Amino acid sequence: MDDVQQVRVVGPLELYAAGFAAELTRLGYTVFSARLQLQLAAHLSRWLAGEGLDASMLTPAVVAQFLVVRRGAGYTAYRSPKGLSPLLGYLRGLGVAPLPVPAVAQGPGEVLLERYRSYLVGERGLGAPTARGYVGLVRPFVVGRVTADGVDMAGLSPADVVGFVLAVSGEQTPKTAQRTVSALRSLLRFCHVEGLLGAPLAAAVPSVANRRAGLPRFLEPAQVESLLASCDRSDVAGRRDFAMMTMMVRLGLRAGEVAALGLGDIDWRRGEVTVVGKGPRSERLPLPADVGAAVADYLRHARPPGALDRCVFVRVKAPHRGLTPGGVTQAVIAAGGRAELGPLTAHRLRHTAATAMLRAGTPLAQVGQVLRHRRALTTAAYAKVDRDTLRTLARPWPGGAA
Repeated sequence: MDDVQQVRVVGPLELYAAGFAAELTRLGYTVFSARLQLQLAAHLSRWLAGEGLDASMLTPAVVAQFLVVRRGAGYTAYRSPKGLSPLLGYLRGLGVAPLPVPAVAQGPGEVLLERYRSYLVGERGLGAPTARGYVGLVRPFVVGRVTADGVDMAGLSPADVVGFVLAVSGEQTPKTAQRTVSALRSLLRFCHVEGLLGAPLAAAVPSVANRRAGLPRFLEPAQVESLLASCDRSDVAGRRDFAMMTMMVRLGLRAGEVAALGLGDIDWRRGEVTVVGKGPRSERLPLPADVGAAVADYLRHARPPGALDRCVFVRVKAPHRGLTPGGVTQAVIAAGGRAELGPLTAHRLRHTAATAMLRAGTPLAQVGQVLRHRRALTTAAYAKVDRDTLRTLARPWPGGAA
């Protein structure tokens, strides 16, 4: 830390430099990274002094002005708001810098969409990311109904609904179009409940076909071995990624479920793990011995001791916060590249877990329980990979060869 404090900060942020350096050390920043952060603070402090400003005036607009100056001065690093996040977070935590003001919805369309988003989260129990996704999908529909008097939902007809679906289905992939019509039905139900529609129009939304003749894509056992072997278990990131992917190929966890897993969700005595899935719904699953061993190895030898939250899997680089679902997915993609398995998604590992259970003779209903499917029809898609069982159901072709 003494090496870090050799960076001289003058100006209005000088009072906070020592505390910021200590905070960076606590967060797990290396000496080199912490020094860069202090140099950034020094530049910002000099600029504030030159402009006659202090830390209490670090609004988003002022920060944007500083970043313009920094880019113009030829700096190649820390030229975006993200680079200033550690410093601003520290100053805001002290109550010195102002907290960012939440954006206020502008215009009748955005106001309606914000009400719809709140409805999804508060009344329907959707997660915030899922609700944002729904809002994004139906935004073009709402924007198309905006008039000088507001959002014209009262004059909406089934033909208008069908016309919108036909228009977007020609521009989107079948999977995205299916999500769009699901979101549109949800929006129309919300508008009916709110009294914006005189009649329920959700039933007027046509379905979008997405016929896939192929089987669910999964990895063969040898490919799973290659994937796991690509993780360097002498390395912190390798131990973490090995534990995550062992859990995914054995239990079929989604990327978001892996990211959300907390230290308190693992019951080592009972050999169980609590998974928070969609909804959110919490369900307990048995913890296989190989999964438990991989996770325990990571927790003992690789998880940063100064992690900032109780997530099991955290970032390797400071600040050591829990991984996001995107971070989990990127780890899978990187491992697939190292193992030369081609483009690989986190969901492919879920398919792999389901296929392995079916091949081991696990009944389809039990596979659905492990995968935490709400509908048996969702699990039934995996029956297509069990060719031996399907052959017993097939009747002989009339007049065919014996």
